[in-house]
Amino acid sequence: MSETINDIFEQKLHNTLQNLQECQKNKNFTSCMQCEEILQCQIRQEYVKSVYESMNKGEQGAFEF
Repeated sequence: MSETINDIFEQKLHNTLQNLQECQKNKNFTSCMQCEEILQCQIRQEYVKSVYESMNKGEQGAFEF
């Protein structure tokens, strides 16, 4: 069961990373730092959220490195 949960978070991370990279490619950017929409960008916010969730596997609180 735990492995299935890990797979879900890893898949979401993979999907949001692809979305982020596609956006960067479409704008000819190598980083979100080049984009004027960085602070309001829903794509980037979803990616950051999925990174956090993949690190803590859906648990509240801290995560382990």
